[in-house]
Amino acid sequence: MFDFKNKIICAPMAGVSDHPFRVICRELGADLCVSEMISSVAMHYEDKKTATLSEICEDDTPLSLQIFGHDPEIMKESAYLLSNGIYKHRKNDRVPAFIDINMGCPVKKVVSSGDGSALMRDPMLCGDIIRACVSGSNVGVTVKIRAGWDKSSINCVEIAKIAEDAGACAITIHARTRSQMYEPYADWSIIKAVKASVSIPVIGNGDIFCAEDALRMLTETGCDSVMIGRGAMGNPFIFEQARALLDGRAYDAPSVERRLEFARRQLTMMVEEKGERIGVCEARKHLAWYTKGMKFSSGARSMINTVTTLDDINRVIDFLKESDKN
Repeated sequence: MFDFKNKIICAPMAGVSDHPFRVICRELGADLCVSEMISSVAMHYEDKKTATLSEICEDDTPLSLQIFGHDPEIMKESAYLLSNGIYKHRKNDRVPAFIDINMGCPVKKVVSSGDGSALMRDPMLCGDIIRACVSGSNVGVTVKIRAGWDKSSINCVEIAKIAEDAGACAITIHARTRSQMYEPYADWSIIKAVKASVSIPVIGNGDIFCAEDALRMLTETGCDSVMIGRGAMGNPFIFEQARALLDGRAYDAPSVERRLEFARRQLTMMVEEKGERIGVCEARKHLAWYTKGMKFSSGARSMINTVTTLDDINRVIDFLKESDKN
């Protein structure tokens, strides 16, 4: 069983944490990665794109597959198929380290269907979904929640206890309500309260943008692991820096050249896996994140927005490398 003590986890982020992104984060120190959200309803109807989201490659383990939905039986079906490696259209039968249930996504199109953080408005349904997934899964089941729906209904401690009683093996808590989305600051005291309320591992999430934030969250809240999301966008080096700090080692900020070469590798993988049209389109935002703060980065962003081929991307990267030398 995966030991959650002092682990640094790469968060699930729709449209961001794909296979190439996770591979880079792993190389730089992420102990566990979580997939982009997988729709249980799409799985029920054997959607081919969903099968791609659930692929587990040899260089991408341990991996947790995150599912979302609000029907306990359909969620159970997804947990069963994924945890046994038998979902139709997949290229291999590898199984995940965990099945993660998303009860925290705040995006309108998700909550409007009664999924994600909308579930926290119905604690009884949360329990039913978790129990169903636990009964159907061949691997451990984890749950990702928020503080609550809004400031008048902060019920994460209640949901955490329900999750533990229903058989969840760990809980991730993002220390904001759904109505807060990603602003203002996360209230880490909420993580501390959840940790004090259950005996299973608790993973803290929210506002980790540097290595020092990761150590401070562990120290202030007592949580078992930290999960890094937005802080890793364009900066996967945060994982190696946090690991060094937790291990008591010094670390250096990556050079511009090193940042750009990791960007090149990640974006090349994206194009190879998704094809040039889709891969380049998705790569633009990643390259913009990587180049933040670099010399001539503002000018490079206008170039990034017009790239259409991998050769174009490489030209932008080479331009930035040369600009840094001058």
